Amino acid sequence: MEHLQSKKDIENISHEILKASKSLDVFPTPIDNIVQYSDLIIADGIDLKSLEKKYKSFFFSEVLKSGLSKVRGFLDRSEKLIYLDLDQKESRKSFVKLHETGHNVLPWQKKTLQFLDDDESLNLDVKEEFEAEANYFASITLFQNDRFINEVKKYELGIPSALQVSKHFGASGHATLRRYVETSKKRCALLVLESLNNKGQVVNGNFRNAFYSPSFEKEFGQINWPEKFGYKWSFMQDHCFNKRMNLDGKIHLNTENGSCGFNYHFFNNTFNGFVLIFPKGESKKTRSKIIVKQVY
Repeated sequence: MEHLQSKKDIENISHEILKASKSLDVFPTPIDNIVQYSDLIIADGIDLKSLEKKYKSFFFSEVLKSGLSKVRGFLDRSEKLIYLDLDQKESRKSFVKLHETGHNVLPWQKKTLQFLDDDESLNLDVKEEFEAEANYFASITLFQNDRFINEVKKYELGIPSALQVSKHFGASGHATLRRYVETSKKRCALLVLESLNNKGQVVNGNFRNAFYSPSFEKEFGQINWPEKFGYKWSFMQDHCFNKRMNLDGKIHLNTENGSCGFNYHFFNNTFNGFVLIFPKGESKKTRSKIIVKQVY
């Protein structure tokens, strides 16, 4: 989202809404308070698929019929209503609510009366300006701007810390891990895997995306990841042996500085595999200790 010229304006609007709705420093972030303050209503219990007749003049039906990407949310500004895909996870619904709220509160977007959002428009890497702005509003509002960084500082670097922070804000582990790395002052990178093989199948996982902290990228550059990962990768061996989490991984990677040794944490949330990579000694112990009682 570095390309957004409106970032500062969006941050100011988010902060003002958090304050005015009495949601700042309230945890988990009270999403429904923010939606209500923004003069919107969640259309509870109404599935998006049932709206095809009502919005037949809109491109609604074409999008639903395309089957190319699942629709997750719909904002009808004229009726002040947000409709949600009821099948998505609660943490995903929270993000979609804030995304649609972003469309409603960003003043330069108000000429557009309806927004229909699918997995593509809700992707934080989307390039389309209005959607990228709504995603940025949703992210910084969910994580309450600088409150996220202050919370992260309490814990040592690691996936258990990121998951603890995700519970604090009521966000998904995936969204938190990405923000955790992108805002970190420590040298760390996050590899996200998808389409991991099922038990009994050939060990395989596909590259989805990768994120880097500024200090990691400055020292090591971006890693040239392959499109597919097999058994030779140690974190795929973790997956093969049904480890949902491994906090003691070691790996060598080719970087701009040649081959370097790193520690890694591996976590599988059943949808994606996450590999948090950092140089030895980067994770310092803090007063707040996360105790992993069980695999997630």
